[in-house]
Amino acid sequence: MDWSISYRMTAIETKDGKRKQHYQYDFCNYFGLARSVWLCCVPETHVNDVTVASEVADGGESGVVSYEISTSQPVPGSRIEVSISDEEGSPVAQACGLSGKLTVNSVKIWKPGAAYLYQLHIRLLDASRGVADVYQLSVGIRSVRVEGNRFLINGKPFYFSGYGKHEDAPVRGKGHDAVYMIHDFELMKWIGANSFRATHYPYAKEVMEYADRHGFVVIGETAAVGLNLAVVAGLHGAKQLPTYSPDTVSEGTRKSHEQAIRELIARDKNHPSPTSPAREHFQPLVALTRQLYSRPLCYANEFQASVDKRLISDLFDVLFLNRYYGWYFHTSDLEAAEKGLETELLRFQAKFGKPIIISEYGADTLAGLPTAGDVPRSEEYQS
Repeated sequence: MDWSISYRMTAIETKDGKRKQHYQYDFCNYFGLARSVWLCCVPETHVNDVTVASEVADGGESGVVSYEISTSQPVPGSRIEVSISDEEGSPVAQACGLSGKLTVNSVKIWKPGAAYLYQLHIRLLDASRGVADVYQLSVGIRSVRVEGNRFLINGKPFYFSGYGKHEDAPVRGKGHDAVYMIHDFELMKWIGANSFRATHYPYAKEVMEYADRHGFVVIGETAAVGLNLAVVAGLHGAKQLPTYSPDTVSEGTRKSHEQAIRELIARDKNHPSPTSPAREHFQPLVALTRQLYSRPLCYANEFQASVDKRLISDLFDVLFLNRYYGWYFHTSDLEAAEKGLETELLRFQAKFGKPIIISEYGADTLAGLPTAGDVPRSEEYQS
């Protein structure tokens, strides 16, 4: 097995001559392999990829699962057998061919907070009708779409209530830890969350599978945080550089972003839980994503970017707003913070008429710091 790691970092030299890494985000930057590495042994002719899409039909009485299968070598469609079974293992639909549709009658729909997963079975037969390869995939049957300013799951308005998470735990850092994963999900259930944003990178596939099984809606992301260099310079006191230039966010950056989008969709496209730059940089990225993915698209709007400065919001289906009223703005003046947030939300709604999600908001807290007044970082102020 051969591998290579290409890693670039910005280092600054301190007064004592030491070098210090500088990066444009506010979470821990660990090093090493954070996930498991899987080596797969497959036959020469095997199932290479499968893409599924589902819709709810007949007023919720039936579900339709569309599929497309690719194989490592050309094979006739008659040698591909596809079936769907329910959670008890009973077959409910069958088909054959490299692409097609399966209709599930009396369907049990995948719903937020009430997940139900069918199993898609693929059998690839050899020339003598023997089994050459098999592949199995969990499928949640549900519909997702945007109508005006409403986000609909199974035809019903869905209100996102949850968190911008991080994969970070004591001892393991960003290494996947099943125990801490369950711990985090139970905390989210306890507080009544129905969704979370995979801030700011693709999470472990085990997290996506657990979300599928437990009915959590997930907002997936590529690792493109910290690219607004003007804002970063202001927050961290670094030298201000142009965001878009041959030496910063460039054509090479866009190509890397394209590859990250392809990899994210290739891995997570079949999960039921996921739902969702200067214009020259982002417009081709959005076009590429729509070619690969049929679900609503979104991006995070940085907290200093007002409605009048939006250059790309019209490209997306859902608006994400990172807003820190009462923390970075109107600190300790919650009445003014509420008024400022309401005014801005109404302006975004009037201009774009799209669903809006508050994707980040303050405040931070120091555990054990009590105060009688509105003092930032105290437990009372956060509450």
